[in-house]
Amino acid sequence: MAKKRYVQVGIGGRAEFFYSAIANHYRETSELVAFCDINQTRMDYANKLLTEKYDYPAARTYKHDEFARMIGAEKPDAVIVTSVDRTHHTYIIQALELGCDVITEKPMTVDEAKCQQILDAVHRTGRQVRVTFNYRYAPHHTKARELIAKGTIGDVTSVHFEWLLNTQHGADYFRRWHRDKRNGGGLLVHKSTHHFDLVNFWIGSEPDTVFAMGDLLFYGRENAENRGVTKFYDRATGNPNAKDDPFALHLDENEHLKAMYLDAEAEDGYRRDQSVFGDGISIEDTMSVLVKYKNKAQLSYSLNAYLPWEGYRIAFNGTKGRIEMQVVEQSYVNAGGDKALEGAVQGVSILVFPMFGEPYKAEFERGDGGHGGGDPVLLNDIFGVPVADEFNRAADHVDGARSILTGIAANKSIRTGQAVKVDELVKFYDGK
Repeated sequence: MAKKRYVQVGIGGRAEFFYSAIANHYRETSELVAFCDINQTRMDYANKLLTEKYDYPAARTYKHDEFARMIGAEKPDAVIVTSVDRTHHTYIIQALELGCDVITEKPMTVDEAKCQQILDAVHRTGRQVRVTFNYRYAPHHTKARELIAKGTIGDVTSVHFEWLLNTQHGADYFRRWHRDKRNGGGLLVHKSTHHFDLVNFWIGSEPDTVFAMGDLLFYGRENAENRGVTKFYDRATGNPNAKDDPFALHLDENEHLKAMYLDAEAEDGYRRDQSVFGDGISIEDTMSVLVKYKNKAQLSYSLNAYLPWEGYRIAFNGTKGRIEMQVVEQSYVNAGGDKALEGAVQGVSILVFPMFGEPYKAEFERGDGGHGGGDPVLLNDIFGVPVADEFNRAADHVDGARSILTGIAANKSIRTGQAVKVDELVKFYDGK
């Protein structure tokens, strides 16, 4: 079998997840040939990891304005997109038009206009876009889909979904580029796309109507001032005011973060260690969303980014009973440590409550690796030899769009105070 050739654009914190997989486990089926980024220092560091950590040949490097030249010179089968969210559509569309398939990190893009451009490009070119929803592959999430699909609790009528980000992982979104809503669509798009995709995946339906509220109630300078904070700083590294702040990230204390960000600042000015209690934060940290689905099921969803533990609680109510799932996850800082710890499960339980029977614990085979054991399965599905999947966990551009449209509609609802009809945001082609 001929190896598939890959190039990767955007060599920041999420990039190593993909290029290390090719270098580590999928050399027989896949080949990474080039990197593309705005920052040469960061690409050079990624190549150092490739050669020294993974014993893999260095990738050729191209600056971000050489993307089309890279495609012409390297002739890849597919482009891996791990750039800043607001640029996803640019690289996805160019790649499709230059004859490549695409593998993109979530979210596929950040607003309805960019989403429509991607849908149009897929329709126009006939190429494929794959969105890497690793949470679909976590064994406990697959088990929930299996239980619902076989009618364990009848027809699902409502879902209550509460996601907790703690003061390590949750705070991290307010230190980096995500703090500007233009870059990632806020947490309801950047983070919640995982969660809204899971609901679509679990109940086999699509969002119809969305109403939401959201605000910045913990992070940001004004909130800190109101709590009596008196010491402020712009960035943590090297600032004495950040010395004892548990929310501070000191780049010079982590070799990997220093090489990837601090040493690369001179090229693009990006600061990875901004204060979470600074000015200029335009995303929410406290969000509540109501969704009605086309199958009439209802979702009540909340996301808070400053809580004492990391994880989530989900309850599925149906015509024949109820399923409750609770998951406690390992906290982490993006690119700050072992990739296998990102979203790793510390504890999980699934309880089934039949309407007229004794409750019982649903058993499932536990998985190893990041995101509840979903990461290794996803990576094999992308770069290895995929196996038959009765649960259809592979996500395409339609799945990518359906997930972000809930968050995009929620953002619009927060702005306007009105409920939003999802079908009015974009046009699909024959349901796709």
